[in-house]
Amino acid sequence: MDRRLLLFALLLALCADSTATAVENDRRPNIILILADDLGWADLGCYGSTFHETPNLDRLARRGMRFTQGYAACPVCSPTRASILTGRYPARLHLTDWLPGRSDRPSQKLLRPPIRQQLPLEEITIAEALRPRGYVSASIGKWHLGGEPFWPEHQGFDLNRGGTQTGSPPGGYFRFQTPSLSARDDQEYLTDRLTEEAERFIEQNQDRPFFLYLPHYAVHIPLQAKPDLVARFRAKPATGGPQNNPIYAAMLWSLDEGVGRILKKLDDLKLTDRTVVIFTSDNGGLSVKEGPNTPATSNAPLRAGKGYLYEGGIREPWLIAWPGTIAPGSVCEVPVGSIDLYPTILAMAGAQPTPNQVIDGQSLMPLLTGSGDFRREALYWHYPHYSNQGGRPGGAIREGDHKLIEFYEDGHVELYNLKDDPGEQHDLAAQKPELATRLRQRLAAWRESVDAQMMTPNPDYRPTP
Repeated sequence: MDRRLLLFALLLALCADSTATAVENDRRPNIILILADDLGWADLGCYGSTFHETPNLDRLARRGMRFTQGYAACPVCSPTRASILTGRYPARLHLTDWLPGRSDRPSQKLLRPPIRQQLPLEEITIAEALRPRGYVSASIGKWHLGGEPFWPEHQGFDLNRGGTQTGSPPGGYFRFQTPSLSARDDQEYLTDRLTEEAERFIEQNQDRPFFLYLPHYAVHIPLQAKPDLVARFRAKPATGGPQNNPIYAAMLWSLDEGVGRILKKLDDLKLTDRTVVIFTSDNGGLSVKEGPNTPATSNAPLRAGKGYLYEGGIREPWLIAWPGTIAPGSVCEVPVGSIDLYPTILAMAGAQPTPNQVIDGQSLMPLLTGSGDFRREALYWHYPHYSNQGGRPGGAIREGDHKLIEFYEDGHVELYNLKDDPGEQHDLAAQKPELATRLRQRLAAWRESVDAQMMTPNPDYRPTP
């Protein structure tokens, strides 16, 4: 063959290969999952807060879809994180409390079941599921799913910055110290540093599909914020809303500012149109006294908060933006949960679960695109623990508008119509005994199907005087 013809053929092949790669990249959007810690459902401006200021998260809501009934898989952190990363219920994972968990006490009627102290390496995380599709993955922030052998770098992530076995920032927000991320001086704020690391990862991987898992430590205790922001919110006039903690508001401002920086980085690199941004929280806001400067927030009009199976403990802010796919400013009132993020992200990336892989969640693509059917019979919770915030052990089921909570100490149930009574003030169990019995039986059948571990009587039980 003539050398010129050969060269021309090679150039055509290279162009074709480049075109194919570009098309393939277009089918693989970048995916950013931002997870707040202990953020309440009512804490954002787009969810009704008049004291907190969250202009960037409000902008994200306008760019995409805001869910009014998005749920965490558990009222405390580690189980929800495991559920997000695997698409499986915490009960199925046998990881149902924060790690290492609250110790049993003589004042408890029941003893907690044994729980896994880590996310098993056998579980297939989002990062591992996306790898065959060519994704590079980073976990930047809180991990809280086991010791060093179970950190993100051993769970499919190419990069781990700041993730360890701890639930709150080691050293605090100004003097944080982890093996992979430490404060450069005593003025550096952890939320800002995590955002900086995320920006760097995005810039370094702008030419390939990436999955960025950004689980902030904020707004978990200790409540620590930049002094100028605290002063700003202390000087802010009362708004008449339920939130009024200036330190918490300042922490949330920094978190929101970080979201704004991420969105700007995507704009600057012209990545916005091919990047999915997801934002949610791991459990409800801390609404009781637990350390200095707490309570952190109020989840009103929802009942209770972190550590409780009432709505304030499990209903979360949920935002998903995907230009060209999700209609801007859309609102979804369908109940969804942490278990749904895994299959949704896989569907977005064109990834497939492995054969025989058990996933409890459902892809939200029909809801996000407004096409196809999304049918779910129920959502479930299993929390066989006494929480640090005063919550009692129990389980719950959400079917349609109705939610039933079963308390394990004495077996009593409470039934609520969340459409009419989102604050769970009117127990309907006595008025609707047949419905209560059916939901209780369904909850029990689900527990058996996932091999949920149950509590046992405490032989040393001593009631508190």
